[in-house]
Amino acid sequence: MTELHLWLRHEDRATERRTPIVPSDARRLVADGVRLTVEESPQRIFPVEEYEAVGCRTAPAASWVSAPEDAVVLGLKELPARPDGLAHRHIFFGHAYKRQPGAADLLGRFAAGGGALFDLEYLVDDKGRRLAAFGFWAGYLGAALAVLQHRGRLPVPLTPTGKQELDETLRSAAGDEEFTALVVGALGRSGRGARAGFAAAGVDPTCWDLEETRDLDRRALLDHDVMVNAVLATSPVPPFLRETDLDDPARRLRTLCDVTCDVGSPLNVLPVYDRTTEWAEPVRRLREDPPLDLIAIDNLPSLLPKESSTDFSAALLPQLLDFPAGGPWVRCLDRFHQASEEFRRV
Repeated sequence: MTELHLWLRHEDRATERRTPIVPSDARRLVADGVRLTVEESPQRIFPVEEYEAVGCRTAPAASWVSAPEDAVVLGLKELPARPDGLAHRHIFFGHAYKRQPGAADLLGRFAAGGGALFDLEYLVDDKGRRLAAFGFWAGYLGAALAVLQHRGRLPVPLTPTGKQELDETLRSAAGDEEFTALVVGALGRSGRGARAGFAAAGVDPTCWDLEETRDLDRRALLDHDVMVNAVLATSPVPPFLRETDLDDPARRLRTLCDVTCDVGSPLNVLPVYDRTTEWAEPVRRLREDPPLDLIAIDNLPSLLPKESSTDFSAALLPQLLDFPAGGPWVRCLDRFHQASEEFRRV
């Protein structure tokens, strides 16, 4: 059997502090015979020395482009714009299979280089359930930021922290004005995280899932002060919010956090904004009268990088030990080939 060579890359995005493999799980991979090369990264929550101490080799940041051809490049978020052709097998969240902005460019780069994408969003069991995800922490932070924004306590710019410090901040704001909150998609990973985030802030939210959104009560939705959207649609559904809803003078909704951030996709359930927000400017005012503020950050878990990375790594580890023959990886590759064929037909 050919030795697996994993190449853990530095994340190109400056605000990405997470890692898909933490040092303690890297130790397990190395012990199991995996060759693990870890790129230096000034922003990764775990310093490269901790990987080196458990038997990993190290390499300069962004050197994956010249990695051996058989190396499997492991990351989380988007790749840098170069090279034009991607020759390696890559594991990361590609966001390229639902016609998102940039999807065609990414698939074209794989077609040009002959590489392949194992998209972590599609690493699922035989019932279609995600095997490694950041959803809980995305929901937790989505609710936390929405609470702090609604109470006028959101620090700007946002900076990474730990759960204990975040919870203390939420508790310190608990005596402020009471408000009503709504979690849509409350039974999924992100929804459970949002409910936990609200609980940490002393807020008891209304919880909606499939049953409540099948025949949406739009008036009831607009009558909440704060809403967190944690729905990841897999087929087209009527939007939860429309431009006309934002213009409704009777709208009570003042703070909206979109955890899903499916902006640009035809499956987006909140087609009322056209770009995400960032750590430097986490809030965008969508309407002035009555006011409505949007938080739509697509890497929320990076604000709790240690906790979110540790959980994700624990879930991904057994899958990596089974790469590439395991059923979930076969399904991943099949989905890539399907998307690539659809891309060629366009």
